[in-house]
Amino acid sequence: MGRRPSVSKLSVMQVVFVADFFSDQILGGAESNDSVLISYLESNNFNVVKKHSAHCTLQALQAYKDEFFIISNFVGLSEASKKYISENCNYIIYEHDHKYVATRDPSKFKNFDIPSEQVVNYNFYNKAKKVIVLSQICKDVIEKNLNLNNVISIGTSLWFKDKFSFLRSSIPNQKSKKLGIINSANTIKGTQQAVNYCTQNNIDYELIQAAKPEDFLLEIAKYEQILFMPQVLETFCRVIAEAKVLNCKILTTPKLIGFFSEEKLVELNGENLLDQLVKRTDDACRLFKNIIDQSKEKITVILNCYRRPEYLAEQIQAIKNQSVQPTEIWVWVNNHKDNESYDFDALDVDRVFNNSYNWKYYGRFAAAMLAKTKYVAFFDDDTIPGNKWFENCISCMQEEEGIMGGAGVILKNKKYQGHDRFGWSSKNVNKVKVDLVGHAWFFKKDWLKYVWMEDPLTWDNGEDIHFAYTAQKHGNIPSFCPPHPPGHPELHSSLKGYKYGVDDKASSAVRNHNVFYQERDEIVAHSIKNGWDIISVKKE
Repeated sequence: MGRRPSVSKLSVMQVVFVADFFSDQILGGAESNDSVLISYLESNNFNVVKKHSAHCTLQALQAYKDEFFIISNFVGLSEASKKYISENCNYIIYEHDHKYVATRDPSKFKNFDIPSEQVVNYNFYNKAKKVIVLSQICKDVIEKNLNLNNVISIGTSLWFKDKFSFLRSSIPNQKSKKLGIINSANTIKGTQQAVNYCTQNNIDYELIQAAKPEDFLLEIAKYEQILFMPQVLETFCRVIAEAKVLNCKILTTPKLIGFFSEEKLVELNGENLLDQLVKRTDDACRLFKNIIDQSKEKITVILNCYRRPEYLAEQIQAIKNQSVQPTEIWVWVNNHKDNESYDFDALDVDRVFNNSYNWKYYGRFAAAMLAKTKYVAFFDDDTIPGNKWFENCISCMQEEEGIMGGAGVILKNKKYQGHDRFGWSSKNVNKVKVDLVGHAWFFKKDWLKYVWMEDPLTWDNGEDIHFAYTAQKHGNIPSFCPPHPPGHPELHSSLKGYKYGVDDKASSAVRNHNVFYQERDEIVAHSIKNGWDIISVKKE
């Protein structure tokens, strides 16, 4: 018996952080956000390499191509560099403005409907692992105009903890001044427009400015009202959030400020708002870390095609929609007249094994030996996963390593028939240790060797039983069914099993039903006789 695997721990990783400027050069909103994120990553043992976008030549990028990239403001990136990153690197775009539109401002267009000829950098955004934006309005605009499915809103800017402490200590008990206008040299902040508005309407105002950020906030805290007239769509607007924490009333155009698209924040002020910003900052930093951590988990997906080629395109799309993206997608084709006219060349996959022979259940196990990734995922041809299935499996792996599967089986009476079942059909809330899994597998590629240490009792049935048996016997590898909680189909291994898996093409239907399950009983008995420790026997 081998050594039981220990809990998987994620290793230290290098992150390349690309930006036009950093906070030691310019202290704008983007640079402030970036500084918080960089500090968080460094405190969590990431080695962060800061690279100015203008210095990211092809030669420089090639030296870091195997690292994870966070792309902040990237005006200085050449087209060649963007193309190289999109084709060769794992990366997040941390979007602080609107570099997907030529005007850098979608508010120039009615209802934020950007003409197609004004959309830029589409491929760069589309190929990103995730595009992280600061507010719901930014997510809505970019999704509507670029038709992307990789956009996440964190619903906040980021602040250091000491800034939160300073804000908390600066919340005033009373106000001494009426209306203030932030005096900014940046024309998009609309200082002149706000001044003109007050002048034209005979409204008394004062300009707010201070050399130090802390003094600036103390000045803002004195005012009952802040008039702010931005000239572009502000992705969040941290100064407005800070002013509301300081119990200022904001006079503005809400549709141009990302903060006001965050419904759970808009009605808050003072410490209640501050508490939410603290939580959202913490959540956002953890989100970045989780995405980077998961990017290390390389996965080769192998789909099995026999008599149901009509589901392949849907399967492939579901796999491409995973929150943890696979490295490669392969299709193993067993010969059958039902698939002989199918155009496999039209599939958007990395490899197609189009066999002139029906290798049945074990063919894909042989193909998987050629994978170069840490993990391999199999899907039966009737299995369409939710978009967080891989994420679900990896989370379970981090708790305890084992073969993860979408249909978990706990055997009873040392037979296959009459078993207890878990997974997509029963919707178990928690992870369950089982005897074997099927329909969708997720496991370490290295464990495939155990399959071949013994010939199966039959090559015509029971590959799921044989894999679980040999992995446990020779590698001490257990099997688990990850959580399939009701109401969270995104975590499920199979969304259409009851629809796609019950036709006359199912293996148990094609062959004599009784013979099929009698064979499975015999495979279970054979495996137990040869050293398989099943759960029910251990409990005796």
